[in-house]
Amino acid sequence: MTTPTLKDGMPGSPLDNHIEPFLKHLRAAGYAERTLRKKRTVARALARWTRWKQIAVNDLNDSHIAAFVARSPRRRKAHVKFELAVTRLLFEYLRSYAGLQRPPQKDDVSAADALLQRYEDYLRKDRGLTENSVHVYVPFIRDFLAAQTIQTGCVSPGSFDALLIRGFILEHTRDRSSEYTRLLCTALRSFFRFLVLCGQTLRDLSNSVPMVRKYRQAVVPAFLSPEEVEGVLTATDRSTLTGRRDHAILLLLARLGLRAGEIVSLELDDIRWRAGEIVVRGKGRMVDHLPLLSDVGESLALYLREDRSVSVSRRVFLRIWAPHVGLTGPAAVGHIVRRALAQAQIRRSGRGAAHLFRHGLATKMIRHGASMSEISEVLRHRSQTTTAIYAQVSFEALRAVALPWPATGGER
Repeated sequence: MTTPTLKDGMPGSPLDNHIEPFLKHLRAAGYAERTLRKKRTVARALARWTRWKQIAVNDLNDSHIAAFVARSPRRRKAHVKFELAVTRLLFEYLRSYAGLQRPPQKDDVSAADALLQRYEDYLRKDRGLTENSVHVYVPFIRDFLAAQTIQTGCVSPGSFDALLIRGFILEHTRDRSSEYTRLLCTALRSFFRFLVLCGQTLRDLSNSVPMVRKYRQAVVPAFLSPEEVEGVLTATDRSTLTGRRDHAILLLLARLGLRAGEIVSLELDDIRWRAGEIVVRGKGRMVDHLPLLSDVGESLALYLREDRSVSVSRRVFLRIWAPHVGLTGPAAVGHIVRRALAQAQIRRSGRGAAHLFRHGLATKMIRHGASMSEISEVLRHRSQTTTAIYAQVSFEALRAVALPWPATGGER
């Protein structure tokens, strides 16, 4: 086996052999040539650094990434951040396509990772949860296991008790919202039931996790008025690729009341042009067929025909920047909505920006005399109890009930 050499005649690092295939892989994913040149510079710097440190490719691990980006402490933070992103991307490529093995980890960390992976499989295969739900539960449990590793040096499900659970909840919910606390407790109860089912513990500690009461109709849901909805749609710049994609997403939110997660998971085959309908995969793995309204169809057709990048992904909406894959999750749709609201100079606080359109559609329907059952059908609620929250926003009807008593001669 010959040692690779560089153009200047100096001996090269075995990592040099992987740089061009790595860039070819990124080029196929849609990265621009200008970006690839910058990444090539970082990859070559890493190759020189590994040669100087005499680190073999198969010995590379995550600690080497930290050491490489920290080699010169006076550099700008933006450049360090870019180098960190490139080296992580290169390591991912080496592990996925070049056979680089992940370094062995400590037993306690491996035990925590293995337990977390089993729990994740349990949520998907045994419980049948959607990816969005898995992405909510797993980070809470990862934090819980990490806290136990830090405190005790290992993860031992048999040592879990009510006092330990109480301390973790109190520490991690300080200055947090009630919704965050509710989701954390829900995830912990699910995890402790899993431990019993898989034989990791003999006691069911799920009852040690407190319930967080949530009053459904304690707060009037925030929504956008019809005028604000049209203002947001009008303010979206449709002269750009990003604007046309965002406009199609906003129309799906405003006209059909789709959830953010439903838009993310929408695939090309779900748009049935000849039948004039959209197949929506909603919460609880429910599948619904909604009408493809004319303005929604026109906006989708324009985006798909003119702006959607070539991609192996079947998702309708892709990232603007490489890699051109589907949107990362509901949070991406929320970011699009918040940007559109800012452009329209509309301010709304709180979580669930994408749901403002859904609430606005329900409010518009109820103010035009729609019944709760009709609203429930349009929004695809499985229970009319969920739809009942919109009864609070019928302010016109409430004002009619609360009209001042007619004054006659000063009497009431």
